[in-house]
Amino acid sequence: MSRITFVIVGILIIVAGVVFLKKMSLLFIGLGVIIAILPFLLTYLVGVRKEKEKEAKFLEFIRELAESVKAGTPITQSIVAISKKDFGSLTPHIDKLANQISFSIPLKQALRTLAAETKSRVISRTIELIIQAETSGGNIGDVLESAVKAVSEIEKINKERKSQVYGMIVQGYVIFLIFIAIMLFVQLKFLPLISQAMVGVTSSNALMLQTSSFKIIKNTFFYLVLIQAAFAGLVIGKLSEGSLKYGVKHSAILIAISYLLVAVSKIIG
Repeated sequence: MSRITFVIVGILIIVAGVVFLKKMSLLFIGLGVIIAILPFLLTYLVGVRKEKEKEAKFLEFIRELAESVKAGTPITQSIVAISKKDFGSLTPHIDKLANQISFSIPLKQALRTLAAETKSRVISRTIELIIQAETSGGNIGDVLESAVKAVSEIEKINKERKSQVYGMIVQGYVIFLIFIAIMLFVQLKFLPLISQAMVGVTSSNALMLQTSSFKIIKNTFFYLVLIQAAFAGLVIGKLSEGSLKYGVKHSAILIAISYLLVAVSKIIG
């Protein structure tokens, strides 16, 4: 199914919910939105995964490049030779790098093109280090080995951090679910009790005003839950992966859970 198909199906579900199932319209709106944005979200997540794969493969590429240069082969010839190997999602970029070198494009320019196209800070920093060493006439083999160690250390730190904060991620989800439970209790039990207690002790006009106020409070709770879901997901991504963009998937999951739970609670209530 194409993206357009998902969007059309999502819109049809939203329209069906609003027109034919008014009591369940909130639930169908949520389902429709989820279906409509699902392919775009999956594309984003695949892109994030590919970026991490490129960084891992770049480490492998630099390691082999360092070994080749240490053996006495010029860096340009080493790149062309190594480009014949498979580096997963990084392969097209390595092939382009080798082709540019074959067409006598300066190494500095070709490397910076690779850095720009991969859009990875780790790769960009490593390439700048290699360029500076190559420009200054330093021992490129030693620089490549240092780059390998630096990238390896970054990968090691990221893995250690991810394993250490796994419990924190689970805790974050649990705390958020408790937050939703409290909000739902206030909305479904506490506010109705207050409303019932005021019946008979207030005038009809005051009661209508209070009813309107309760609706505003309920909507405010709903928005607070969604905002909390978005930011909680971003925080989880920052803690686990070191970047807010990795928290998008957690935000999407928490927002979907929040929306569906609130929608179901409205139907039950």
